[in-house]
Amino acid sequence: MFDVDTVRSRFPSVRSQDAIFFDNPGGTQITQLSLDRMTSYLLGCNANHGGAFKTSIESDQVLADAHAALADFLNARSADEIVFGPNMTTLTFMLSRSLARTLQPGDEIVVTHMDHDANIAPWLAIAEDRGLTIRWADIKPEDVTLDLADLERQINTRTKLVACCYASNAVGTINDVRSIVARAHSVGALCFVDAVQAAPHLLMDVQDLDCDFLVCSAYKFFGPHLGVLYGKLGLLERLPAYKVRPASNEPPGKFETGTQNHEGIAGTLGAVEYLASLGGDVAKTGLRAGLCRGLEAIRSYEMGLQGTLIRGLQSVPGVKIWGITDGPALTSRVPTVSFTLKDWNPRCLADRLAESGIYTWDGNYYALSVMERLGLQEAGGMLRVGLVHYNTVGEIERLVGVLEGIVGGR
Repeated sequence: MFDVDTVRSRFPSVRSQDAIFFDNPGGTQITQLSLDRMTSYLLGCNANHGGAFKTSIESDQVLADAHAALADFLNARSADEIVFGPNMTTLTFMLSRSLARTLQPGDEIVVTHMDHDANIAPWLAIAEDRGLTIRWADIKPEDVTLDLADLERQINTRTKLVACCYASNAVGTINDVRSIVARAHSVGALCFVDAVQAAPHLLMDVQDLDCDFLVCSAYKFFGPHLGVLYGKLGLLERLPAYKVRPASNEPPGKFETGTQNHEGIAGTLGAVEYLASLGGDVAKTGLRAGLCRGLEAIRSYEMGLQGTLIRGLQSVPGVKIWGITDGPALTSRVPTVSFTLKDWNPRCLADRLAESGIYTWDGNYYALSVMERLGLQEAGGMLRVGLVHYNTVGEIERLVGVLEGIVGGR
């Protein structure tokens, strides 16, 4: 049985603040183990890279351990396939710039209307710079799923890259990434996957997906503000890097420009260790085995929460949920649920919920193309409730009760 009370005790802000954190898709609360790793680093081995002295040597070991842990987290073949950076957006712009040097005018990139703009704008930018063609894969407005038939039509022999999300940060839809990767590879194209919204909820396995690149953000899976990029080693070795001359010419160092956020990398190591600890004694089983069991437990618990949330929202007059709501299909989404309420602007609704200590997001959440495609951008977007494994049924019931009071004029 999933012990949510024990889980909550491992998050200082959840334990100490009188608030309901449903703003998780924008950033989760940080686990104590992550904080401990950051404090230990700053107090014990806070030094720059490559020195001959004790604290620098120990600092480098922490960084190496973090690369190895993230390789386990994503099931990469090598720790050298893990690149740390400030955030997913910055890493994507960095990689897009490198990829642009390998592309020619007339080459094509496929993006989707489902994605966060951080997986659209970088590709639009290099298309403008290099004379590339952008093709857009559509979504199905009725359940906000990717139109795979349209995606198939957009991919052709001129396609050089397909960019897609693993799970929508707007409505929670999980894409069939494995089949998208296979279709891209069938025409010799690369596939770049935004897994930011998937990483807190699903077990990551880049080898199984066979994706060429994948990005995620530690602050979305209970760590500090940091981004993580996976790339197949052969690709990272061949791609040009924008770097200073003394920096390494080998990955991941060639892409980790300047002095990195060492304490953040240490904290990300702690976040992965926390997730693995949910799967039992990692010292006995190993980190990857712990992650497999831990993420399985998270997924099972969150599926129950998700069903409770959707049923509760459907009981509130005037609520329209955007995305998958059909019972058997709920396995094709993560517990990120967005809705509109008749006669209510999403920001005004978020304000009212905040007055009751319920923290939600409103607007477009940088999923601009989703809102434009659904005709919601001018109306203020949607109200988003994002669940993670430290949330409870009681919190969901509180949300539904407040919404019913708002609708009833109380």
